[in-house]
Amino acid sequence: MQGPFRVFDRLGVRLVLLLAFALFPLLVLASIQSQSMERTAQARSEAALMGETLRAVSDNNRRIQEAAAEARLLSTLVLPVIGDDAACINLMREAATVTPSATLIAYVPLDGMMRCSSDGRIFDLRESPRFQAMAASDEISYTVVERGIVSGASVLNIGYPVRDASGARIGIISIALPHSELAALDGGSRLYMDDSDKPLIIMTVDSEGQILTASNGLENASGQLPVNPLLMRLSERQASTFSAMSRLGEQRVYSLVSLIPGQLYALGSWPANVRDGIGLGSPFPPTLVPVLMWFASLLIVYVSMQRMVIGHVQRLGKALKKFASGNRIVDDADFEGAPLEIRELAQEYQRMTDTILRDEAELEDTIHHKEVLLREVHHRVKNNLQLIASIINMQIRRGRTPEVKAMMRGLQERVLSLATVHRGLYMTSGLTDIDAKELISDIVRQLIRAGTGADRQLTLGTDLEPIRLTPDQAVPLSLLLTEVMTNAIKYASADGGTPGLRVTLHRLEEDMACLEIRNTVAASGPEREEHDEMTGSGLGLQLVGAFVQQLAGQLETESPEGFYIQRVKFRIRPLNEAEMRHEEAAVSL
Repeated sequence: MQGPFRVFDRLGVRLVLLLAFALFPLLVLASIQSQSMERTAQARSEAALMGETLRAVSDNNRRIQEAAAEARLLSTLVLPVIGDDAACINLMREAATVTPSATLIAYVPLDGMMRCSSDGRIFDLRESPRFQAMAASDEISYTVVERGIVSGASVLNIGYPVRDASGARIGIISIALPHSELAALDGGSRLYMDDSDKPLIIMTVDSEGQILTASNGLENASGQLPVNPLLMRLSERQASTFSAMSRLGEQRVYSLVSLIPGQLYALGSWPANVRDGIGLGSPFPPTLVPVLMWFASLLIVYVSMQRMVIGHVQRLGKALKKFASGNRIVDDADFEGAPLEIRELAQEYQRMTDTILRDEAELEDTIHHKEVLLREVHHRVKNNLQLIASIINMQIRRGRTPEVKAMMRGLQERVLSLATVHRGLYMTSGLTDIDAKELISDIVRQLIRAGTGADRQLTLGTDLEPIRLTPDQAVPLSLLLTEVMTNAIKYASADGGTPGLRVTLHRLEEDMACLEIRNTVAASGPEREEHDEMTGSGLGLQLVGAFVQQLAGQLETESPEGFYIQRVKFRIRPLNEAEMRHEEAAVSL
């Protein structure tokens, strides 16, 4: 696998993925359990908030309900004294002693003229819209009066309809409770942050959403109501807890509890931070903790595997790569903290490298000995060939006819060419290839030295490239050069000047080479005729053809004006062919 997906080939990543799949069911179960616990905690918190709201308004609720019960009772007791103002006033004053916090208790007929009250004074309420609203109600009603007719302060009016024996409404019982008494909350509320900061605001509202009492004062209470007019449908709700934006632009939590179904409600309001402090509506999702634990488990496993296994394996792998790349400096790796299996693997690696180094040292020593022996063989072959050349030279001096001497001299030159090849093999350290430039230079020097003298001079020019050849090519090339050079030296001539000879070797392509021998030839004369006859037949030409065939090359001959050129093009064999043959020969030995 290549590219960015290669990361999935790593051991640590695969182990983490495997563990992730293995732990995923536990993550799902933990998430479900966390959500269930969140819902349970939220339900308990909502119940706690509603209970706190009820506890905070318990005193006010008791006072209002007591006043409502007293108004219901007076609606029955007042019937016999209707029309008797003195008796009615006494009844109202006796009721006021039962409810001392009330600023006014009165019976008001439907005509609006209040003559029967605990205050004893007469008041005209016919133009009061609040009275008209209370008189039109068939049920108990609650009305906020900013300025009471008796106390002059803000009061809560509780109105209860009075009916005659036929059930017809004939008036109302009105009880006024001052807000200064109702606003006193239970000082032991657990939601107070401290003595100076009381975020809990308790309000009592009627079914129409009208604020009847407020712990922070009626003048400040309206700003704490939610922007969305949910309170208009309070009569349809029993109990709930919800979050909303207040009219002052503050996020708050509201708890709505029914005190008197369809008539009176308690509304608790808290800032959102207090809600979060008691565990209701956490800003973090319930699945966050299981997911974090899941990721933490994967991270711990990855780090542990990295420290316990992967790190040691990587170090061992780097050592193997370093050793495989040819670096034979083996450091002692410290695997003391690694698991037992990795320590055993490191020990095996150490033993393996020791064995390989020892075997390589023995092999190098063996190769060195074989190289020395092979160099000695080439040296002895060269000496033997030179000895044979010396013997042939002695026979040449004893020769009686020029033909015999010429034949013997040609044979001597061929033997010396072979000796030159073996000398090159002896001088070459690798023993598998020969530098053609050095080989040709040596042969040319020998042939020029043998073919020239005081009575015969030649001008020589060479242009040789350093090309490495296998011995299988170097031998026929040297013999080919000897034959062609011998003929070139023999038949080189010039018109009124010194004959010239030029030998070149250059690379044609990546695997092709060309050997060219060029000698000057007079335009006419016996040398030209003899040169032309030499190209037709003879032993030298047969040998040249045989050597070209061994090279798998191609012989080209040209005779331009004043020159005679012989050119051989051949393919350069790869040097590893000689190395493989050398290895096969060593194995066969």
